[in-house]
Order: sequence, then structure tokens, then C-alpha cells
Amino acid sequence: MSFKELLESWRERAAAPRAAQTYAVRLPVDDAARLAALADMFPGRTPDQLISELLGVALSEVAAAMPYVAGKRVISTDEQGDPLYEDVGPTPRFMELARAHRRQLAAAAGTAAPRRTRAPRRKSPRARGRR
Repeated sequence: MSFKELLESWRERAAAPRAAQTYAVRLPVDDAARLAALADMFPGRTPDQLISELLGVALSEVAAAMPYVAGKRVISTDEQGDPLYEDVGPTPRFMELARAHRRQLAAAAGTAAPRRTRAPRRKSPRARGRR
């Protein structure tokens, strides 16, 4: 989800369910002012909801920005028949850790089976050296 899509969702939908664990942060003054401005613009959202949703989008973008590092093992081929190598960069580890933490948080909250955390959207990795 992009920030533009997030703004649209604030206009159209209710907030997603939240984990039982809470996080307290002290915002820089400029960020607190921008958060207050968003809360004024979208009165159906609390500052906590806005922070949570903004953080969710930021985390998705961080995951998408993680570099693809081609490994040695070919895992597939693309539509032109070029080999696709396994990703040995930080993304697979991040996704594995995120899934494990989601399972723990869901179990602690007593919620249903956790949904699968999706890998970030990126361009198809091509044969090594062809990026």
C-alpha cells in the first residue's frame, strides 16, 4: 500500500484490528504537528490509528526497499526463460521473522490463525548481473 492509497483508505474504511501490545513513543515536534494536522483532516481517525497506519505503510516500504541479492540457486525462470535466483539478501530473513512474530502476537491475543505476511512487491529478479 502506498501513502496515497492509505489516504484513500482513511476516507473510506474503518481501521484494522490491533495487537494487544502497545508502544509509547515521543514524537519530534514537527512530526507531532503533522500528526495533529492529519487528525484534524480525518476526524474519523484517532492519532493512535493514524500513527499505526502510517507505520504500517512505512514498514511495507522498508521491506520493499530491501535489496535483492542473487544467490547461486536457480529457483524459477521468468517469462522470457531467464533464470531467477534465490534471494539471499535481507528480505527472506525479515519476512521469516515477521511471520514468527505475527504468530506469537496472534497466539498471545488468542486470535484466529495468522494471515500470511506477503513479500514486498518488487521487480522480478533477473539472472545475476542483469539488473
